[in-house]
Amino acid sequence: MVKKINAAQFDELLKGEKTVVCDFYADWCGPCKMLAPVMDAMSEEFSSADFVKVNIDENMELAARYGIMSIPLVSVFKGGEQTAKSLGYSTKSEMHAFLTEKV
Repeated sequence: MVKKINAAQFDELLKGEKTVVCDFYADWCGPCKMLAPVMDAMSEEFSSADFVKVNIDENMELAARYGIMSIPLVSVFKGGEQTAKSLGYSTKSEMHAFLTEKV
C-alpha cells in the first residue's frame, strides 16, 4: 500500500538511503484515481523502494519546488535527487517497465 505523506515527511524521507517513488496527485483528478491501484501493486513488487503519494493541493510548495504542472506525476528520487518521472496514467505493465528501468 502506498502511504500518503505531507511535505515535511517527504523531505525527511529523501534524506534516507532508499529510493523513493512518489505519486503526486489530487483528489479531484480522475487519472490519479485510476493510477492508485497500479501504484499499490508496484509498491508490492518493488519492495526495495519506498512508495509514497503527495496531494499537491495540500502541499503546494512541493508542487512548486518540482515544477509540477500536470498530474498524475510519478517521480523517482535517489540520493534526494529526482532521477526520473512519468507523467499521466500508466497501465500496470507500462509502470512496471518504467520502474524496472529507473528504480
